[in-house]
Amino acid sequence: MTRQWMAEWIWGGQVESPRNEWRWFRQTFDVPQELEDTQLRISADSRYVLYVNGTQVGRGPVRSWPAEQFYDTYEIGHLLRPGRKNAIAVLVIHFGVSNFYYLRGRGGLIAELTIDDKGTGRKLLTATDATWKTMKSDGQFTGSPRMSCQQGFAEVIDASKWDEEWIQPDYDDSDWASAESIGAVGTGPWKSLVPRDIPFLTEEKVYPSRIQSIRKVKAPSWTAAIDLRAAFMPDTANHANQVNYSGYIATKLIMKEAAHVSIGFPTGARTGKVWVDGVKCEQWYGVLPERYCDLELTAGEHFILADITANDHGGSFHFAIDSRGEFELVSPLAGEHPTETPIAIIGPFHETMDIDYIEKPPLNLQQPDYLAAAGIANVKELQPFAAWAKPLSAALYCEHDVMGSNIWLPEAINGNVTPDLIRGITASPDAAVIPLAEGYDTELLIDFGKEWSGFIGFELEAEAGTTIDLYGLEYVRDDFRQHTYGLDNTIGYVAKGGRQHYLSPVRRGFRYLVMTIRGAVKPVKLFEVYVNQSNYPVTEAGAFQSSDPLLNQIWEISRHTTKLCMEDTFVDCPAYEQVFWVGDSRNEALVNYYVFGSLDIVKRCLNLVPGSKDMTSLYVNQVPSAWNSVIPNWTFFWVIACEEYVEHTGDQAFAASIWPAVQHTLTHYLEKLDGSGLLNMKGWNLLDWAPIDQPGDGIVTHQNLFLAKSLRKAVELAETAGAASEAAGFKEAAQALTEAINTHLWDEERQAYLDCIHADGRRSDNFSMQTQVVAVLCEVAEAERMERIQSYLLNPPQSFVQIGSPFMSFFYYEALVQTGNYEHMLADIRKNYGFMIEHDATTCWEMYANFTENRANADLLSRSHCHAWSAAPGYFLGTSVLGVTRTGEGWSHAAIKPQPCGLSWARGKVPLPQGGLIEVSWRVEDSVMKLDVSAPANIELDIQLPEGMTGKISVVTTEAANGAAW
Repeated sequence: MTRQWMAEWIWGGQVESPRNEWRWFRQTFDVPQELEDTQLRISADSRYVLYVNGTQVGRGPVRSWPAEQFYDTYEIGHLLRPGRKNAIAVLVIHFGVSNFYYLRGRGGLIAELTIDDKGTGRKLLTATDATWKTMKSDGQFTGSPRMSCQQGFAEVIDASKWDEEWIQPDYDDSDWASAESIGAVGTGPWKSLVPRDIPFLTEEKVYPSRIQSIRKVKAPSWTAAIDLRAAFMPDTANHANQVNYSGYIATKLIMKEAAHVSIGFPTGARTGKVWVDGVKCEQWYGVLPERYCDLELTAGEHFILADITANDHGGSFHFAIDSRGEFELVSPLAGEHPTETPIAIIGPFHETMDIDYIEKPPLNLQQPDYLAAAGIANVKELQPFAAWAKPLSAALYCEHDVMGSNIWLPEAINGNVTPDLIRGITASPDAAVIPLAEGYDTELLIDFGKEWSGFIGFELEAEAGTTIDLYGLEYVRDDFRQHTYGLDNTIGYVAKGGRQHYLSPVRRGFRYLVMTIRGAVKPVKLFEVYVNQSNYPVTEAGAFQSSDPLLNQIWEISRHTTKLCMEDTFVDCPAYEQVFWVGDSRNEALVNYYVFGSLDIVKRCLNLVPGSKDMTSLYVNQVPSAWNSVIPNWTFFWVIACEEYVEHTGDQAFAASIWPAVQHTLTHYLEKLDGSGLLNMKGWNLLDWAPIDQPGDGIVTHQNLFLAKSLRKAVELAETAGAASEAAGFKEAAQALTEAINTHLWDEERQAYLDCIHADGRRSDNFSMQTQVVAVLCEVAEAERMERIQSYLLNPPQSFVQIGSPFMSFFYYEALVQTGNYEHMLADIRKNYGFMIEHDATTCWEMYANFTENRANADLLSRSHCHAWSAAPGYFLGTSVLGVTRTGEGWSHAAIKPQPCGLSWARGKVPLPQGGLIEVSWRVEDSVMKLDVSAPANIELDIQLPEGMTGKISVVTTEAANGAAW
């Protein structure tokens, strides 16, 4: 039943959708002496933190499509004060730009508090309307850097303007403005409000493990983070698509005296075309993507021009200058235009937008003015391009560039970590005194022991104006730090005087935290630094242990990875993106079934996908998102995941509700079959981070294979949904597609399936293990062909492209299990995941170290060091070594068929969707297995000892699992 809201959407300020604005809202009210059931319902655009009488109550909302904005409900009676003034206070963070987990709407807050009155029903205590008070948080700098193209913003905080008392009931808000009423539910971009569909996330305090190092450091003389995408193409705030543009940035460098000057681009220089006074910089150095150039400059003015032409998906561009000589930066447009920053932008001379499944014109790099502007040497030479030039807005420019100042360190001198420093990282009331280093800043590298995901907080005592910079890293080894080049994982905090604390409202993933104290005139006292770990609420229901300690470690990092990637949806990673990637989540769901057994998050994820139908009937690859991008395989994995969820839970109602969306998208994919009967389309035709031939247009073999499998799975789903007749065409289409694959994509000479046929008709000369694995898994080959490609699973031809990521290994392991090659699977797990363990991994990496795809430079072991698409061992050790698999819908039937593979013992637990566990423990001595099984009485078990073994089987039945408590 649709809820009837009495509250109104409200906002404040002059701008409907301001960029990166944090806004405070308050209302005070009285409550009666006797309180029964009190419920506060709330939602916001984009995110909120809720306080009642000074106590933090919760965060939200969960990510939503605008057509169905989710709201949260809290029981807050225990926090209310009968007969006294009460206050609801809400921090609303409005992104003002679209990203991969948010579609731009407008700033808004809606909330209402009701009480259960036994005589009259529910009574309204307060609701958002024009009587609420609001103020922009002046302590938060709206020009702070974008974290990444996928996310919102890093934060820069001026604590002297941040009044911590604003959440208290007795706070004086008399100088705050009244809120503006936007209108009732249904007004604005939020077409409807629907209740939250998962439990609230956890929030638990975690302290660091150790201080790994202390250094005295110097940052470059000047650094800045700039949002060039927004500067050159302002309308990109409304979408998250990739764009291309050509242009330049320019500044005047005024040297007070002749000096050595270094120009740097800590996260990359894009084209590398930079001119100083018309002379091109040629001698670049630095580990990629970092680029630095040294110059000797005379006293006076110098004109710096940089070509920043790029494919730009979003994020921050970091620009820095270092010199022992005194200098000043001035906009080349000063005097001609009002200037807020020292940067001028010139262009765009041409611009385009990419949507991967739609044809687009290329960026015109021959535009005459763009070519003519190259090498401009001074302000006079800039004048002919006046029509193209404009000042860079201060809203897109941040000189408190924590990331740039951490990556580029002109000086860094190691010190010794003294015992008293640990006081600042433990749950002790004692403080650590962070020493001053005259002429330097002081840097601590803090190790939290393993990767975490949540909200960073600290408490310290400092002089006003002292800067505390925080920068989260995932991987450090010896003196090497892997910078998060594609992610501004930072907090900049300028202290007020005295003792103070701060808890960031922005989620971050990290293991190591670099804390740098800058500009201190007295030592800073650090009382604590921590992270409020936050994830979907799970218990350690699943378990695995064996006689192999390495496998036990691998299972544990798989579980921890999965936990960190369970937020309000499954996400790919807790650091770089925090995005619900549709294809990733199929494998994440399977791992979750075995290590945690959670269901609501899986169902929520599956239900979110069809919300992208208004963008494309092919469904986008990450949702809810403003990036209109299609990876066909990701949609096919979603179809497969829908059927697997129904098989796992027996939820026939879900099958019926999701079937029309499955039917809709597969029907549209079938429209893209060409005359040969194969899927032939433009798109991001991805499967693995490896150099397989998977072009953005044409016939890609692995996509055709997965389409055939998803069609067959859709037929099974339709049968469960009671719509078998509607799927009859899919069964025929799957058979026809299988025949077309075998006719056109098999290479007789190489005895393998080729990777693709290009759009121009050229047959690929590339052959990969990825394509052969998928062919085995999707069962398109028969007889001799199947035997041939199955042989490749055990002996991959060296000429074939090898597997490049643990994500692809999931499918490889499925194929090995399908063909009974369990020992080979365990050997591969030990090799690849053991390599991670050797390199101090506490979570599973995004990719293997054997290729260069999707990483900042070729020497990096991985980009993300915590990626749930990589947590395959959490699933396969349960299905194979323990041998526990579902053989009937909703686990009405299960098989227990352990595969020892040389292990002497193993034990573990598998959680069931209806509640309860299947527990298995086995031990082998001299080919004799003792197998103990415990399972609910209403599950029919098929228990088999491994082939070639004898032994004893013991079964204990528990209370029938039916989802009900005793």
